[in-house]
Amino acid sequence: MRKFNQPAWLQKILLILGILGPGLITASAGNDAPGIATYSSAGSNYGYTLLWVMVVIAVACVAVQEMAARMGAVTGKGTADLIRERFGLRITSFAMASLLIANLGTTIAEFAGIAAAGEIFGISRYITVPLAGLLFSLLILRGNYGIIEKVLLVLTLSAFAYVISVFIVKPDMQEILEATFRPQITLTQGYVTTVLAAIGTTIAPWAIFYLQASVADKGRPLNKFWETRLDTVFGAVLGNMVSIFIIILTAATLFKSGVRVETAEAAAQALRPFAGAWATPLFAAGLLGASLLAVSVLPLSTTYAFCEAFGFERGLNRPMREAPAFYTIFIAITGLAVAITLLPGVPLFQLMIFSQAVNAMLLPVTLVLALVLANDSRIMGKHKNGAVANILLISVTALVLAATAALVVLPLINPI
Repeated sequence: MRKFNQPAWLQKILLILGILGPGLITASAGNDAPGIATYSSAGSNYGYTLLWVMVVIAVACVAVQEMAARMGAVTGKGTADLIRERFGLRITSFAMASLLIANLGTTIAEFAGIAAAGEIFGISRYITVPLAGLLFSLLILRGNYGIIEKVLLVLTLSAFAYVISVFIVKPDMQEILEATFRPQITLTQGYVTTVLAAIGTTIAPWAIFYLQASVADKGRPLNKFWETRLDTVFGAVLGNMVSIFIIILTAATLFKSGVRVETAEAAAQALRPFAGAWATPLFAAGLLGASLLAVSVLPLSTTYAFCEAFGFERGLNRPMREAPAFYTIFIAITGLAVAITLLPGVPLFQLMIFSQAVNAMLLPVTLVLALVLANDSRIMGKHKNGAVANILLISVTALVLAATAALVVLPLINPI
């Protein structure tokens, strides 16, 4: 039989696709229901003026996620494992309690996103939410790391719905470029809150825990770390580009029409009169795919962290009899989130905001702990942080602390 010789360009594409995994999944899961709500609110309330912030966040996101992936590849351990070994049980317990509150609230928000997207397509939340919880629980229980990773990678494709929507809308590129490279800063409480929310949803604490643990779980040799780094950088850049596209889409339509939205489902419904009949189903499809991706990644992040912190066996390649705590924690978090989402009268939007606030408060703590670990030569050896990475990461931490301080100070200066 004659052997088919693949063109060089096709071989390169297949090589890149074979490398992609934890980095792309982590970044894509960041464009989840709370993330889409944040970017939709940013675009509809402030137009293009936050695009320069997203460029800065993208650079910081690459630095943070590369550090997490490097620690996982070098040590073969997750973030919580290293925190426990380096800082002791007290600090570890505080970090885990904060992570559990933030991740549970965000997981509920993801199921709310699935419910909202389903209802846009005419399907009741009492069908979509339990079905999603059941399917992903079975996937985690029955699959191994390779199978689960492939399913999650397929779900990342849903993000292209926002890219297609932007091309349908045809925004003014000159306005976009000017807003991106000529920063406009407005020191109002709403603006600063949106900046902080954008940082918190893009560089989320759960992402650091998940990415490092999944890189360690995948077990790629350290001499092939360039593959892990390529996956991480590509994923972070692509994920942030999608975030920017969501802001452009809502700024070009809703902001220019004077329509303000605070939730992802409101943005999806509001787009129809301004961007055509296809905009709403495309936006809803992106919301559904992102939420489905995140409802597996968020509980996994929590599960990895708790098992590492308290010494339980963990890993998707271990059967349930070898890691009962790992699978029990995952199912418990998923089941609790499903139950709360389906309760009548639960203030899901307020719960989402609360979880994002906890995320924002936990982020500086997580970054400081990760920075100490990544600069410890006893842990990282010759792979410890360099000067450029440290400057970027310290700047991100300082930016989050400054934005948090501004939220406290601004109401005192302008009490109305």
